[in-house]
Amino acid sequence: MDIVAVINYKGGVGKTTTTANLAGQLAWTGKRVLLIDLDPQASLTFSLIRPEDWEADLSESRTIKRWFDAVTEGGEINMNDLLFENMFINLALRDKGRLALIPSHLGLINVDLELATQLGGANITQVKRNYVSVHRRLAKGLADLDQNAFDIVLIDCPPNFNIVTKTAIVASHQVLVPAKPDYLSTLGITYLRRNLNQLITDYNEYAGVEGGDAVGTIDPQILGVLFTMVQFNRQEPISAHRGYMNQIRAMDGVPVFDSCIRENKTAFGQAPETLLPVVLKHYTGATYTNIVEELEGATREFQARLNT
Repeated sequence: MDIVAVINYKGGVGKTTTTANLAGQLAWTGKRVLLIDLDPQASLTFSLIRPEDWEADLSESRTIKRWFDAVTEGGEINMNDLLFENMFINLALRDKGRLALIPSHLGLINVDLELATQLGGANITQVKRNYVSVHRRLAKGLADLDQNAFDIVLIDCPPNFNIVTKTAIVASHQVLVPAKPDYLSTLGITYLRRNLNQLITDYNEYAGVEGGDAVGTIDPQILGVLFTMVQFNRQEPISAHRGYMNQIRAMDGVPVFDSCIRENKTAFGQAPETLLPVVLKHYTGATYTNIVEELEGATREFQARLNT
C-alpha cells in the first residue's frame, strides 16, 4: 500500500483539487484509493460529502479528528470504522475501482495544540521518546487498516508544517507537491524540502533512543512538483508561468512532473457541488477534454513515479 502526503505551504494552489482528481482517475483505472483529509478547512471532505450530511452522520464520530481525540484520551478507534464512500462516485466508477474517504473536521486545528502538550518529558531521553510516539501516531493508525483493502492512500495535508502535517509525512513513503507557477507558491518549495529533511533527521535520530519502542527509520522522498492552475496560450503555458516552472526544474534534488494541469475556474469550481471529481464527469467540448486529458496524463505519470 503506497502512502503519499500531498502538501504545499501555500494555500490556493489547487492541492485539494489535485488530490481529488488523482484519486478519481486512479480509481477509474481500477485502483483502490483511500483519501484522508487532514486539512481543518475540510475542502476535500466537502467536495465529496454534502455539509448537511457530514453534520448529521459523520461530524461526531467518523472524522480523523475523532480518531486523534480518541488516541489522545487513551482510547482506540479503528480507522476502518471511519471510512465514507460517496454513492455518486461509486456509480461513476462502474465497479472499476474504489474511492473511500476519512473526513476532516473544522476542529482539527485544535488537535495540533493537544499533540504539542505531549512532546515534553522529565529528561531529554523521555522528550525524544515522546517525539517519536506523537509523530508516528498516524502511521500506527494506518497500520490497523485492512492492508488488502487499498492500493494507494493520499493524505491531503494543511498548508503548513505543524505536528499533524508531520504525522502524515512520517506515515508516508512519498510527498507530492502541487504548485501554482508563481512567486509565492514556488518560494515555499525550498522551505518544504528543508523542513522535510530536518524532520527525517530528527525522527531517525530519536527513533534510535535506547529503551524506546522498536520503530524503524523513515525516508519519505519528494515524488515531484506538479504544476497546477497553469494558464495556457496556444497550447503551451504562458511565458510568465514557464519562467517559474523552469526555475523549479533547475533546482537540484527537486523532481518535477512533465505533466501540468491548466486553470479552469468553471470546471474545478463547480465540481464540489456535484460531489464528483472532474475526471469522473462526462464532458463534451475541447476545453474540458483538454483538462481531463491533462489529469489523466498527470495520473499516469504519478503511477509511473510511484513504481520507479
